[in-house]
Amino acid sequence: MKKFFLLIIVFLLITNSIAAQKPQKLTSNQIYEKLQKINFLGTALYIAAHPDDENTRLIGYLANKVKARTAYLSLTRGDGGQNLIGSEIRELLGVIRTQELLAARNIDGGEQFFTRANDFGYSKHPDETLEIWNEKEVLSDVVWAIRTFKPDVVINRFNHRTPGTTHGHHTSSAMLSVAAFDLANDSSQFVSQLKYTSLWQPKRLFFNTSSWFYKSQQDFEKATKGKLMAFDVGVYYPLKGLSNNELASMASSQHLCQGFGRLTTRGSQNEYVAFLKGDKPKDEKDIFSGINTTWNRLKDGGEIGAILYEIEEDFDFVNPSIHLPKLMEAYQLIQKLEDRHWRIIKEKELKVIIEACAGLYLEVSANSASGAPNTSIEINFEALNRSTIAVELTSVESTIDKKTFLKELDLEANKKVNFKETITLATTEFSDPYWLKKEASLGMYSVENQLLIGKPETPRPVIINFNLTIEGIPITFTKNLVRRYAERDIGEIYEPFEVLPKVTTKLKDKVLIFSNDMPQKVVVEVRAGANNVAGTIKLEVPEGWKVSTKAKTFIIKQKGDTYEVDFLVFPTENQSEGKLKVIVTSDGKTYNKELVEINYNHIPKQSVLLTSEAKVVRLNIKTIGTKIGYIKGAGDAIPESLRQIGYTVDLINPAEINEKNLLAYDAIVLGIRAYNVVKELKFKQKYLLAYVENGGNMIVQYNTNRRVDVAAPFELKLSRDRVADEFAEVRILEKEHSLLNYPNKITSEDFKGWVQERGLYFPGTWSKEYTPILSMNDTGETAKEGSLLIAKLGKGNYIYTGLSFFRELPAGVSGAYKLFANMLAVGKDDIKE
Repeated sequence: MKKFFLLIIVFLLITNSIAAQKPQKLTSNQIYEKLQKINFLGTALYIAAHPDDENTRLIGYLANKVKARTAYLSLTRGDGGQNLIGSEIRELLGVIRTQELLAARNIDGGEQFFTRANDFGYSKHPDETLEIWNEKEVLSDVVWAIRTFKPDVVINRFNHRTPGTTHGHHTSSAMLSVAAFDLANDSSQFVSQLKYTSLWQPKRLFFNTSSWFYKSQQDFEKATKGKLMAFDVGVYYPLKGLSNNELASMASSQHLCQGFGRLTTRGSQNEYVAFLKGDKPKDEKDIFSGINTTWNRLKDGGEIGAILYEIEEDFDFVNPSIHLPKLMEAYQLIQKLEDRHWRIIKEKELKVIIEACAGLYLEVSANSASGAPNTSIEINFEALNRSTIAVELTSVESTIDKKTFLKELDLEANKKVNFKETITLATTEFSDPYWLKKEASLGMYSVENQLLIGKPETPRPVIINFNLTIEGIPITFTKNLVRRYAERDIGEIYEPFEVLPKVTTKLKDKVLIFSNDMPQKVVVEVRAGANNVAGTIKLEVPEGWKVSTKAKTFIIKQKGDTYEVDFLVFPTENQSEGKLKVIVTSDGKTYNKELVEINYNHIPKQSVLLTSEAKVVRLNIKTIGTKIGYIKGAGDAIPESLRQIGYTVDLINPAEINEKNLLAYDAIVLGIRAYNVVKELKFKQKYLLAYVENGGNMIVQYNTNRRVDVAAPFELKLSRDRVADEFAEVRILEKEHSLLNYPNKITSEDFKGWVQERGLYFPGTWSKEYTPILSMNDTGETAKEGSLLIAKLGKGNYIYTGLSFFRELPAGVSGAYKLFANMLAVGKDDIKE
């Protein structure tokens, strides 16, 4: 029974993270926990660099045991990492990781903030990091987070005193936090922010240390003995049926694109913090020691506290609505607080409690998940009072078009009220991620609106105010417009409502490779965001390129329907590259956006607008062989890229590999991190190696070095070696090797224009059977020769490479295409072209 109850709790938590737009339906236990939290007036801010850097154990402990308002400030959105669940990288990966962080906070009870820093990839030193980021702007954003969130306590995940010992982003996050700790209260710094917020001085700053930062547990204990505060974060929460470390495991498991799904843990577990600055706490067991965290910290707060402490003490779990008269009394007093910061926070928290105690169900939904600017939509309202308290719905207001609909309806106990109204999407702004609306630099996103900086998402475009009276006292509850529908095989589904363009377009391929001077058909998919859309579509091509038709017309009757238009594109005679852009004109307006929808089960559906364009490359490239077998790993777009240069690429189901079905292929390629994520490979490796021995060509792309055996035919040990500088010099070790000469000549020129990095997780040691082809290194480091290794095995060739082809091919890097074509052709130089 206990196991069943735990499964129910887990299901509810995860379901809530999946349907983030779904109305809250709090149990009595959850209402009581929110009462405890409203009665604690202390705030903690946790600071690190990336999604997954946060310590969910400590965040969960502070938010649920201490009851502090707790937030995680991630300097980046993790845009520069890898994706284990799909092919999205860069800005689209950042959108996924943003939502995974929100899902994690929804479980551990924290809030989430960001800066404008762009995760440009691995950095080996904070000097490099802060040079690529705009150091002043990122520091400004950390100061802004402190001034607006107003934490009593700031906790750094990383050590600001050890540059060069970990990821440069990590150390930079701590360095910027230490600087911002004092600057947030300096009226001469970042003065423009003070139009919207006020100065703030946190009371104390800590470093969340652990044995992870030392060579061993013994070294950690020796270096820190008597210097740290310790907290047992393994506490059990009877109201949840979970321990804090179970909750933390569930929260961190939301980072699925990083492979963070893990078992829950239980039992006593310590977390440690080292005091850095400010007012040192006297009680080493209480991080808020000496800070007034009661209602008495606010002028006139004592009267509010007297009401709410009594409700907490005498809470009725069977009939929470009995507390509504007193809750409404407290609500009126909170509205009169002079401290605007706490007034806004506590009014919001108390509204949630009041709504839950009254059993109120307030929802506004649309029949579609999107609408175009300045169009009218019909929306459905539902209001239900599941208590015996007197509740009246006086009116509803749409903030997007300032419409008010008078209702004056008594909400009788458990009698649902439904009605429909029509509103206008009176806006010219789209509701896609605000940080992607303008072109980003390598290190920074461009956001001009100060009030958006730090927010995890773009504020919802359609907000409805339900104006009610409870026991005769006016109160307003705010709800976001959603789409609610059901699928027979899934059940009830909630999607966020978006304002999107009337027309969007999509090019099937983001990189178009022209391997000769022959034209190619380019297909554009036009999608209607409204009914009865018509217009013209044209392609803009780089100088020297040509299009067969200047413009074509289209008509689409139904919203959501698509129409395909094709053009013939002629490349230049000589090698060149540029951007091909799609432009649509409809009703005198120009549209140039592609709609990318990201839809995974563990996060809400995301709608992203990107410029509708593709990179076009006239590339003098030769290929040998035609049929490639590809075993997908963690998710990449290489199969599509190889098809661009003429290969037929079959995706092989690892479970179906046998001694015969590999023989049809000219080469077998394993996707990134295949041995990390594809369990069947350990059973199928014998067939893969047999394929090589019989004359096949096998290419294994990078795997991480944690708990993995790539089962190479000869000794090969992976390391954490990487070359993060995409401009690092590449030295050719084997100039005469066929891999660099057939069918394409590879020179140092082919390593120009690479993006984000050269490669990662190179083998550190290997046996004499392997021939290293290239040498490279980051500044100040020794040469790394494990980026591309080849070994003869029987009649065939085994290649292991840590070069980041998964980034370079989708980016249209010419030299990367040529080198990959050579890897596919190695050993076939005796075949006539």
